[in-house]
Amino acid sequence: MPVWINFALFQLGWFGVVLSGAAEEPGLATGIAGAVLIVHLFAARRPVPELKLALMAGALGLLLDSLLTGLGLLRFASGQWVTWAAPLWIVAMWMMFSTTLNSSLGWMKGRFGLAALLGALAGPLAYFGGAKLGAVGLHDTLAFSLLGIALAWLIAMPLLVWLAEHFDGLSAKRDEALANPNPH
Repeated sequence: MPVWINFALFQLGWFGVVLSGAAEEPGLATGIAGAVLIVHLFAARRPVPELKLALMAGALGLLLDSLLTGLGLLRFASGQWVTWAAPLWIVAMWMMFSTTLNSSLGWMKGRFGLAALLGALAGPLAYFGGAKLGAVGLHDTLAFSLLGIALAWLIAMPLLVWLAEHFDGLSAKRDEALANPNPH
């Protein structure tokens, strides 16, 4: 799938998930994220590594967003099965985000400092946008929430980039390496 389609599909998916979460339609939100992930997996050269990357991104998202929720820095509009845990639809959003890591965000591979900086800046902006659309509430002291999100994404983004390097189902270079394991 061309990079621009990956980027556009993620952006459309992000708005669909956030607006559905805000409308208290967590099933629809999860379904939209799942649909984007399925399209990505069908387009991948090797879907298994991409699925593994998505599952790891989802686990990381569950951990970090549940931590932020438990600390009172986030409140989701819908879908929480317990008050301290992230809802399934936000975990699915993290999985959907993983579809960009080997495609439209593939340029970040090996640039872990830049990934940390981008995570610390773009992560809070995405959650702030989600808050403005009604999908998530932030702590009364907005700076606390944004700082917590920035710290989480400062760690998460380089880790996700590293995982993408190891679970790349899109790259032709990986196909060549598998086909010719002894180039000498």
